[in-house]
Amino acid sequence: KSETTCSSLSLRLQRDVCLLSRFPSLNTAPVYATKLQAFHTSLPFFKKKTPKESETKEPGVLERSMKALKDSPKPALYLSLAGLIPFVSVPLSMAIQGTYSPELAFAQITYGAVTVSFLGGMRWGFALPENSPAKPDWLNLANSTVLPILAWQAFVYEDITHGAIMLVIALGIALHYDVSLLPTYPRWFKVLRVLGTVVMVFSLLATAALKTISEEQLSKSTNKWQNTK
Repeated sequence: KSETTCSSLSLRLQRDVCLLSRFPSLNTAPVYATKLQAFHTSLPFFKKKTPKESETKEPGVLERSMKALKDSPKPALYLSLAGLIPFVSVPLSMAIQGTYSPELAFAQITYGAVTVSFLGGMRWGFALPENSPAKPDWLNLANSTVLPILAWQAFVYEDITHGAIMLVIALGIALHYDVSLLPTYPRWFKVLRVLGTVVMVFSLLATAALKTISEEQLSKSTNKWQNTK
């Protein structure tokens, strides 16, 4: 009797297993699980970035310029910075004294014209040697003669402001020659040229601005004196 009951139970279990195997939802569950697992592992943001995949930040323009400036020869760096003293000292002394000095302004224009002529002649000295990367062609030599002509033109104007503006134009042309048009100078020299040109231009414009302010104050005081009279 016990054997018959066991056999009947085993038959029922086999039938239940067969019935369960006929449902498709239960058979496809492992497939969905494997798909979800594959999708989970394939997402990029779940993966940890290795040091090779992490992007290295490149230094900016300012950082590269400062590095190139530090790599410049010390005599060239110190002499170039010392050459900016006559430019900066003129508007600085006028601002400290609170008065405009035509003599100091003319001295600044003279020194600026000499500097522009020096920048033009420097190209000749760079292009004439045999082993120089720059060729002594029309592009290098003829463009260099433009700067002394502009420097001479600064003395033609009677007004100091017009002379300062002419020197600003000449300095901009010289910088264009040395940085982009005739790019054979080393990087440290180009950075030094940009720095020096910015200081010279702002110094000349500061002197012209002080002259304008002084003339306005003088005209106001003259009108006030005439009105009181």
